[in-house]
Amino acid sequence: MTAVADTRVSPRTRGSAKDLAGTGTLLRLALRRDRIMMPVWVVCLGLTASSTTGRLKSAYDTPKARADLVVDMNGNGSTRALFGAAFDDSLGALTVWRVGGFLTVFAAIMSLLIVIRHTREEEETGRQEALSACMVGRRAGLTSALLAVGIANAAVTVLIAGSLAGQGGTGALALGLSVGLTGMAFGGLAAVAAQLTENARLARGLTSAAVGIAFVLRMAGDAAEDGSQGSGHLLVWLSPLGWAEYARPFADERWWPLLLIAVLAAASTALAYSLVGRRDVGASFYATRPGARAAGAGLKGVYGLGWRLHRGALLGWSAGFVFTGAIFGAISNGADEFLGDSDQTREIIQRMGGAQGLTDAFLASMVGILGTTLTVYTASAVLRLRSEETDQRAEPLLANAVSRLRWGGSHLVFAYLGPVVVLAVGGLALGVGYGVAADDMGGIPRAVGAALAQAPALWVVTSAAVFLVGVVPKYTAAAWAVVGWVVTLSWLGPALKMPQSVMDTSPFTHLPKLPGDDVTAAPFLWSLLISVVLTAGGLVGLRRRDIGG
Repeated sequence: MTAVADTRVSPRTRGSAKDLAGTGTLLRLALRRDRIMMPVWVVCLGLTASSTTGRLKSAYDTPKARADLVVDMNGNGSTRALFGAAFDDSLGALTVWRVGGFLTVFAAIMSLLIVIRHTREEEETGRQEALSACMVGRRAGLTSALLAVGIANAAVTVLIAGSLAGQGGTGALALGLSVGLTGMAFGGLAAVAAQLTENARLARGLTSAAVGIAFVLRMAGDAAEDGSQGSGHLLVWLSPLGWAEYARPFADERWWPLLLIAVLAAASTALAYSLVGRRDVGASFYATRPGARAAGAGLKGVYGLGWRLHRGALLGWSAGFVFTGAIFGAISNGADEFLGDSDQTREIIQRMGGAQGLTDAFLASMVGILGTTLTVYTASAVLRLRSEETDQRAEPLLANAVSRLRWGGSHLVFAYLGPVVVLAVGGLALGVGYGVAADDMGGIPRAVGAALAQAPALWVVTSAAVFLVGVVPKYTAAAWAVVGWVVTLSWLGPALKMPQSVMDTSPFTHLPKLPGDDVTAAPFLWSLLISVVLTAGGLVGLRRRDIGG
C-alpha cells in the first residue's frame, strides 16, 4: 500500500515558519491599503502634543501662572475627570495633562480599527479564505495586522518623543511610549475579539466598549481622588489608560506602569495567536446561533429584519450611555466650587461648553462629548447597508417584492432614530447623576433637552455617510474619516485653540451649547436642511446604481 503523507499541522508545528508564510506580502498589502488612513492618524497624534506645548507656552507664560493652573486643576474633581491629574507645572507636564489622556484613547481607536480591518474583516468578506488557498500560513494574516499596527504605534511614539524632546528627553520618551504601548495593548485586545466573534462590526464594538470602559474608569478614579500625590485611586489602576497616566511623563517618571501596559499587549497578543490556531478560517469561538426554522412575526418584514440586525448595537450603546451619563452627571456637580475665581480654568471649560456658568458649561462639554462619540454608532448603522450589499445578502431581498428604498429605509430608520433614543437615555442618566450628587432633580428635563439638541448635528454626519453609500460606494471608508475629524475637533479642538474656521467644519460647532446657552432656530434648521439634501442625494444614487458595484 502506498503511504500517504499526513498534511495536517500538528500542535508542535503550529508556531513554525509554515504558519507565517506570506506574512511579508500581507504586510505590504495592509500598508498599501492603509497608505492614507495610517499616516493621517500618525501625523495627527504625533503633532498634537507639540502644538499643545506651543499654545500652553503662550497662554501661561510665567512659572506662577503655570503653578496656579496646576493648583486649580488638581483642586477640582470635574476637571480632573476630564483631563486627569497634573503632576507638575512644567510645560511638558502640562502638555501631558492637557492631551495625554486623549492621545492614548485615539491611539487605542486607531489600533483597533487597523487590526480588525486586516483580520476579522478579511475573513468576513472571504478574502482571507482565498488567500489561505495559496501559500499563506494560518497566522500570517494576524501577524501582518499586528506588524502594521506596531509600525503605526512606533511611528507615533517616535514623532511624539521627537517633537517634545526640547522639553526633556526622558519625559518625551515616557509620553511617546505610554501612547504607543497603549495602542499596542488595545490592538492586542482587538486581535482577541477578532477570534471570538463572527463579524467585524461586533469585534469593533467589543473593543470600542473596552476603550470606553477604560476611559470611564480613569475619569471616575481621577474625579474621586487627586492622583498627583500618593499612589492614586484604585479605579484608575484598573484602567490601562490609568497606567499610562501614572507613568507621569515629565514629572519624576515611573517606568513600571509602562511595563504593565507592555505585559497586557504581550498577553493579549499571545492569546490571539493561541486562538487563531484552534479555529477554522471564517469561523469564531462564539458563532451566531442558528435561528428558528420559521421566522417569527417580528421578522416577517424588511423592517423587522432591520430591527434584528441593529438591536444589539442600539441596546449596547444605550446601556453604555446610561453608565457614562450617570458618571458625567455626578462629576459635574460642584464644577464652580473651586474654580469660580480662576480665569484660566474658566477659559478652558467655557471653550468647550460655552460662556455660561461653570456648572452648565461643564455639563454642556459632557453633552458634547456624548453627542460626538455617538457619530460612531450612526456611521456604523449606515455602513451596515454597504456590508449587507458587499456580502451579497441584499440581492436575495431585492429579488423579492422589496424596493431599494424600503431596504435602505429598514437600516436608515435605526441610523436616524436610534441616536435619538440613545441621546434621550444618556441625557436622562446625566440629569439623574447630577441630581443625585447635587440633591436636586429639577435639572433632569434640561439635561435631556441638551442631549436631544445634539441630534441635528448627528444627522448631518449620518447623511454624509448615506451620500457616500449611495453615490460613491467604493469610498464609504471616508465616512470614518468624517467621524474621526468631528470627534477630534470636539475633544481636542478647544484644548488646542484651533481657529474658528477649522472648528466650523464640524456641525456640532454651530449648535448652541446646552444647557445654558441661548437657543435659536437657525442652526437647527440649517443642520436639518443639509441632512435632508445629503440623504436625498444618497437615496437617489442608491436607486440608480448597480447593487454590489
